Formats: sequence, C-alpha cells, structure tokens
Amino acid sequence: MSSDDFHPVKRTAPAIKGRGTANNTQGRFAITAVELDESDEPVVAPQTEVRYEYAKSIITRNQSPDVPFNLSVNPYRGCEHGCIYCFARPSHAYLDLSPGLDFETKLSAKVNAPALFEQQLSKASYQCQPIAIGINTDAYQPIEKDLRITRQLLEIALLYKQPVSIITKSNLILRDLDIIRELAAQRLFHAAVSVTTLDNDLKRRLEPRTASGQTRLNVVKAMTDAGVPVTVLASPMIPFVNDSELEQIIHAAADAGAQSAHYMLLRLPHELTELFEGWLRTHVPDRADHVLNRIRDMRGGALNDAQFGRRMTGQGIFADLIRQRFHVALKKAGLCNERLTPLDCSQFRVPPKTGDQLGLF
Repeated sequence: MSSDDFHPVKRTAPAIKGRGTANNTQGRFAITAVELDESDEPVVAPQTEVRYEYAKSIITRNQSPDVPFNLSVNPYRGCEHGCIYCFARPSHAYLDLSPGLDFETKLSAKVNAPALFEQQLSKASYQCQPIAIGINTDAYQPIEKDLRITRQLLEIALLYKQPVSIITKSNLILRDLDIIRELAAQRLFHAAVSVTTLDNDLKRRLEPRTASGQTRLNVVKAMTDAGVPVTVLASPMIPFVNDSELEQIIHAAADAGAQSAHYMLLRLPHELTELFEGWLRTHVPDRADHVLNRIRDMRGGALNDAQFGRRMTGQGIFADLIRQRFHVALKKAGLCNERLTPLDCSQFRVPPKTGDQLGLF
C-alpha cells in the first residue's frame, strides 16, 4: 500500500486536539523506524485520507467466547472517531501503518463490501447466523455519511432476512432508521450504543470525534421509541478516568429506554499500551501513575491480559468492586445484563435475482 492509494477527504482537523493522539509510533511489524528531530514547530493537524479497498471476503468468523456473535462484517479499517482506548488500533500494524495517528487519519473503505456480502449470503453453503456489523471499527464513523456502505449492507440484510446487530457511538445510525425499524419489526436487528462518559470535556480528549454522551442517549431513546431493541455499553471503564460515572451512565441508559446494559474494562493490547500511557501523561499527568497501577491491579500485575474470560472484566479486588457496583446500579435502574431477545434466523432466504436488486448499488 502506498500513499498514492489514499484520497483526501474534505474534512481536516482544526488542531491536533481534534485527534485522539499525536503519537505515530511504528506498528509492531515495521521493519524500519523513522525518528524525527525535535522541533519547536507546532504539530500540523493531518487530513483524513481514505483508501478505497476491494476486499476478497467480507464475513469474518470470530473465535472468542467473550463476545455473543460468531460472524462479523467490518466495512472500514481505521476509525476517525479517534478514541484513544480503541482495542482495534493495533490492527493498523497489519497495513504497515501506525496504530497511533495513522489509525484515525488513514482509513480504508471496503467499497465492494455490499456486493461481497450478497455474494456470500447467496452461497449454498451459507448457514444463517446473526452477523455483527462494525465490531472492529464503527460502521457509522464520519466517512459513512458519504460512502453509505453500512446502509447498503442493511438493505441487503433486509432483502435476505439476515439478522444483524450494530454497535456504535454515532447518531448517524438514525439516518437508517427506516431500514432498521423494518428489520427490528421482524426480529432481525439489535443495536448497542456505547456510552463512555457524560462529561463533554473528557469526551473531547478521550474520544474526540464522537457524539456527546447525551446525544448517544438521545439515539437510544429514538431507537427505543421506534421499537428497536437497544442495549447500552458503559465501556470501557477506566479507573480514575471515567469509572466514577458508571452508576450515572446506567441510570441514564434506563431513563432513555435501554432494555439492558453491560460494561467492559479497558483493554490495552500491543501498541495500545504505549499510546494510552502517552495520552494519560498528556491529559491527566497527575493521575497517570495511579491509573496505570490500578490497571495492573486488575490485570494480574500487567497492563494487559488477553486471557479469555478475564480480558473484558479483569480480576482482583478492584475488578470485583466495579462488577459489584455495576450489578447494584442495574438493580436500582431496573435493567438487566442479559442478552437481548435472540434474533430470528428462521426467516433467512435467498431472494430470486431481479433487476431491482441492482438498485442497491
């Protein structure tokens, strides 16, 4: 992949503060490293660039027992939301790009995803299972507004009666409420809205290009009012950063009409350890060591624990305390942490080919 493969988007960051990180650390597979001379010159905010990718396949099989789906579709690589804690950042190393600033400024859009999705659903060997859309990076990040890949995937899902779910931080999902409402009415759709913080100042630093917490709660209400099953994810919980908001988020989710709520503990795989520590020392330097030490307390002495069964919730007394707080808050709010009603795979069908289907593309 060369820089010529990227095409500038007409959207530039006004300052580096509009990005999750200024760190463009090399990925773990890089053969060479570039070191820049120190300079007093201000950092120039990079443009967002998009590479148009033609994928070979689009449905990915998940091997983790910690998540409630086996199949997923990711229309984009990288994410302009810029969440510093995003567990998907290290995946940019596979593209020989940095999990840091490159992850949120050099994006890939799988423009043939809708055609591939329909092709794979049409195979005689395909056995219908619920498919999660946009798990690695947000399917409703800003470039979706123009590219509309996620909307096309939903149109195909409705055509095939293929059950799908989506996790997002964006109110752009409401653009597609016409399709989502139809899917939900046929028990073919679940939504999960991630609410990390209700503090707008923290949001601007932690996840700079996402919708505000209140806007996300408004999304929950709008979708609930439309008959769409919604859960809220209070994630990730970060000690001494946003964990004090756990109860507030749970109660706000209940008030917005969410059917259930869940939480996950911060994960720091691979390069994310360095990136997140850099963020702490820039934005909360007085608490940085406290945060890192508490994470170690919940990760068996390390900053990350990839062990299935523990990586989402941690271990030790502090992890147990968050777990207890979560369940008490759920009970007080009248919510549950059970999975939403299972989606219905029995309706799946491969529709007859007609000229009308070409209109999807």
